[in-house]
Amino acid sequence: MNQNRRNFLKTTATATAAGLLGPLGEITAAEIPFVQSKAGYELLFMATDWGFAGSTEEFCAAAKKEGYEGIEVWWPAGNVAAQEKLFAALKKHDLQVGFLCGGGGSDALGHLNSFKASLDAILSNKFQKPVYVNCHSGKDFFSYDQNKMFIDYTVKKTKETGVPVYHETHRGRMLYSAIVAKQFIEKNPDLRLTLDISHWCVVHESLLGDQKETIDLALSRVDHIHSRVGHSQGPQVNDPRAPEWEQAIKSHLAWWDKVIERKKQKGERMTILTEFGPPDYLPTLPYTRQPVADQWGINVHMMNLLRKRYQ
Repeated sequence: MNQNRRNFLKTTATATAAGLLGPLGEITAAEIPFVQSKAGYELLFMATDWGFAGSTEEFCAAAKKEGYEGIEVWWPAGNVAAQEKLFAALKKHDLQVGFLCGGGGSDALGHLNSFKASLDAILSNKFQKPVYVNCHSGKDFFSYDQNKMFIDYTVKKTKETGVPVYHETHRGRMLYSAIVAKQFIEKNPDLRLTLDISHWCVVHESLLGDQKETIDLALSRVDHIHSRVGHSQGPQVNDPRAPEWEQAIKSHLAWWDKVIERKKQKGERMTILTEFGPPDYLPTLPYTRQPVADQWGINVHMMNLLRKRYQ
C-alpha cells in the first residue's frame, strides 16, 4: 500500500469519526439518571502508558495536559533509576498514581512469592503513596485455594497500610470469568474488584444479559474501573464512537452507572482508567499493521465522556 493510500484511509477514518460519531457520545453522556452525591464522592481519571511511545516525563506531561488526575502504570521492580524518574515526573506534574502488580511463573507458590515481593515494594516505597494497587492476580489454572492466597495477602496488606488493593477481572487470571468470580466473591467478603468487564464479554461470547444476578453481585464489589469496551468476539471495539458499537457501549455504561451510583450514594472515591490499548488490542490493517483508530484520542474521548456523565 502506498503512502497516499495510507493517508486517504487515515483521513477518511478521522472524518467519519468527526462527522458521524459525535452524536452518540452526546446521547450516552446524557442518559444517566441524576444521583445526588454525598460528601466524599471524588472522581479520578487515570491515564495508561500502555502503547505510549515517549518517555515517562513526556507521558506524564501529556496526561496532565489532557486533564487526567493521575496515571496507572506497572511498578518498575528492581529499577531504582526508573522509579526515581517516575516519581519526579509525578511530582512535577502533580499527578496521582495507581500501580499494577502481578507475579510470574506457572508454579503457584513461586508466582505468589514474586507477587508478594512486588506488592511489598509498592506499598513500602519512599516516594509517593499510591491511590490504589490493581492486581493481575494468580492464574486461571491455579486451584481455588492457590488463588485464594493472593486475596488473603492483599487483604492483610490493605489493613496494614490503608492502601486499597484490587483484583482485576481479567482473562488468564484468577477472575477470568463471571461464574468463577462469583465463587471468590461469595467466599471472600473483603475481596474488592477492578472491573474490566470487556474480558468477560469475550469469555462468555455475549454482553452478559443472561448472567444479570452474577454481574450485579460483582458490581457491588467494584472500586476501580478499566473503561475499555469489549464485545462478544473481542476485548476491544475498534472505536467506541462508531455507531455499530452502540449496543456494546450502552451495555458497558449501564454496568459502570451502577458502580458510580453506589459510590455517589456512599460518598466514596471512584477511580477510572481509560484503557483502550494499542495494536494488537487495537485492530490494524493487513500487511501495513496501521492502526484503524487513534488509541490516545479514544482514551481521551472516553475520559471526557465519562467525566461529563459521572461528575
